[in-house]
Amino acid sequence: MQFQRKVSFYTLGCKLNFSESSTLARSFEEAGYARVDFDAEPDVFVINTCSVTENADKKCKQLVRKAKEINPNGYVAIVGCYAQLKPEEIAKIPGVNMVLGANEKFKLLEEVEANIEKETQVVKHESIKHALTFNPSFSAGDRTRSFLKIQDGCDYFCTFCTIPLARGKSRNATIAETIQEARKLVDTPVREVVLTGVNIGDFGQGGDENFFQLIQELDTLEGIDRFRISSIEPNLLSNEIIDFCLSQSKRFMPHFHIPLQSGSDRILKLMRRKYERSVFQDRVEQIKRLNPSCCIGVDVIVGFPGETEEDFQETVDFLHTLDISYLHVFTYSERANTTAIKLGEPVPMHIRKERSKQLHLLSARKKKQFYHSQLGLQKTVLFEHEEDEGKMYGFTENYIKVEAPFNVQLVNQLVAVQIEQLTLDETVKVTIEKTLVNE
Repeated sequence: MQFQRKVSFYTLGCKLNFSESSTLARSFEEAGYARVDFDAEPDVFVINTCSVTENADKKCKQLVRKAKEINPNGYVAIVGCYAQLKPEEIAKIPGVNMVLGANEKFKLLEEVEANIEKETQVVKHESIKHALTFNPSFSAGDRTRSFLKIQDGCDYFCTFCTIPLARGKSRNATIAETIQEARKLVDTPVREVVLTGVNIGDFGQGGDENFFQLIQELDTLEGIDRFRISSIEPNLLSNEIIDFCLSQSKRFMPHFHIPLQSGSDRILKLMRRKYERSVFQDRVEQIKRLNPSCCIGVDVIVGFPGETEEDFQETVDFLHTLDISYLHVFTYSERANTTAIKLGEPVPMHIRKERSKQLHLLSARKKKQFYHSQLGLQKTVLFEHEEDEGKMYGFTENYIKVEAPFNVQLVNQLVAVQIEQLTLDETVKVTIEKTLVNE
């Protein structure tokens, strides 16, 4: 095939964005475009944006400038959450040729082909209430794992979050259609699939199908060795899901990522979260009862409006009591059209940063404790293909990052190992057994 044009994708934000970028990129490749790196002078630059934080917006503007420096004649198209929330603002950025909203981005190739030779700027977006179609996606290009989009949108309207305004109501395909999408990965080198979405535990939205039924069906899919759940709300993480993943499943890994956001019930109520901290504690304890080695990651927001020192200390103390493995710490940033900005006095930025620093230090301690608890145990590692100064890396079933001498025969293989010792860069060294698992 003779390539007529080159296209490059730059993706900001979450795993869901990466799965959608990959799917959009495949449509360009099927149309004869060569997919290249951002700095390889592409004819078309696609920037898939996030708008969870203020920095993501700034990053988009920086990327547009960079694109025009790389190729002044390049065609710059902006899609994603920022494009849905603030299309007019993006359209004013010098160098932007096209802005497509949440519905329109899935017609990106068609729109670029129709407009790339024109000088007029294209801005297309409609009200998010019209975003009712579910568009399946999965990432490709990484031989080891793929991010499979199983759900989109959110009905929760937490007071700090713009995602419902950027992605619309919660929606998904049927279980049968989702399984059909997953089967496309069976004939690829992918060994691990990460289920992703905005609120994946809401799969089915209370209808005839639900998330528990979906994972039961995925567990029967031959040809995929591992499944991971990217993130699930504590109120949607039922005991039957926990029990299935940890006691019955053949393919779901002992690894949960559960957003807490605050350890203060007062702040959780202001955030309009659908649980109290006692629910979160119950989920963690249930997981650890079934599998003490299960990895548990936790999201926390610091500096929410009105968060007092007492509220923050309550969060710190609560996290200390939980048998968790690591934290993802987010510093609250004001977002337009959210109710959080009206709920309390803003926390000064220097205090937000100090609280973030404290929780990052706590996360490092929790991670080290978790890794220490695994020393001497037998695990299975899925090794990745990148070589780094004679080393290779991979992850155990319970999400411990492993380091070993590079061996091309181990790339994309499930390998039995024994965990030996911690390294300075938060990985563990292992002894590799002679046998591969599920070759």
